[in-house]
Amino acid sequence: MSAYRHRFDLAHDPLPRDASGKNCYCDTPEFERLRRVFNWLAAEPGLGVLSAEAGLGKTTLMRHLCDQLPAPEHRIVYLCDTATTAASVYRNLASELGLTPKFRRDALWRQLKHEIRKLVDEHGVVPILVIDEAQNLSDAFFYDLAGFLNFAFDRQDLLTIWLVGLPSLRARLDMAHHGALRSRIVSPNQLRPKTRKQLFAMVRHGLKTAGATEKIVADPALEVLYRVSRGNPRTAAHLLRASLMLAHDRDQSFVDEATVLDACDELDFMRPQQEQHQDPRAPPRKSRK
Repeated sequence: MSAYRHRFDLAHDPLPRDASGKNCYCDTPEFERLRRVFNWLAAEPGLGVLSAEAGLGKTTLMRHLCDQLPAPEHRIVYLCDTATTAASVYRNLASELGLTPKFRRDALWRQLKHEIRKLVDEHGVVPILVIDEAQNLSDAFFYDLAGFLNFAFDRQDLLTIWLVGLPSLRARLDMAHHGALRSRIVSPNQLRPKTRKQLFAMVRHGLKTAGATEKIVADPALEVLYRVSRGNPRTAAHLLRASLMLAHDRDQSFVDEATVLDACDELDFMRPQQEQHQDPRAPPRKSRK
C-alpha cells in the first residue's frame, strides 16, 4: 500500500483509472442517457457513438457498462488500434474472436459474418464491439462498415458496435459522404466536463468508496481542484493524488487549499487566478471606447 493511502486509510486511489462498479461515479444526466442507450443496444443490436474530449471518462464509462452485462449472454470485444487500414481493423476483430484471419477482404468478411451469426444463432450470445479512439479510423473503414452491418438482405442486426472517440469523430460522421453509416446510428452520445457540483460529488464519492471515513479534503481545496481541472475527471484525479501525496510528505492529515495549490506546481499545472469581486457599493466601471 502506498504511504499516503495508509495515512488516510484508503484502500486504493480515490479516482482510480480502473474505476468500475461502485468505484465509478455515474450520477450525471449524460451517463443516465448513455446507460439507457447502451442497454437498448445490448438487447437489440445496432450502432452507437460516444464522443467527448480527452479525459472526460469515455473509456471508463464504457468499461463500467460492459462489466455490468452477464458474461454468458454477451461477448465483449475491445479494439483501440485504429490508426491503421480498414482491413487491419477487421483482421484484429477476427483475432479477438479466436479466428485465423483470412487474407482476402471478401473472404475475411464472410469469415467474420459466419462467426457472428454462429455466436447469435447457435450460442445465443450477443457480440458487442467497442472501438476506442475511433476518430483515427479511416474513411475507407467508415464506408465499409455500413455494408458490413448488413446481414441477411438487411433484415437483421446481429452485431452491436460502439464507436468511441474525440469530438472530431462525430464531426466526421456528420459529413454527407458518411450518410449511409450515420443513418444506422441509434443515438449519438456526448460527455461534457463535470459541473462544480458534479466534480465535488465525484471526489467525495471516490474518497468514500476508497475507504475514507471522515472529511480529508477541505471545501476550498475542492474549489481549487475544480478550477484547475475545469471539470475534467482525469486532470482532477492527477491533482487529487498529488495533493494527497504532498499532504503525507508534510505530515498533514488533511488536504487544504495551500496543499492543492502547491501540488499544481509539482504537476506543472497552472494555478487558478484569484477571482476579483467588485464592491457592490462601488459605482459601475465605465467601459473604454
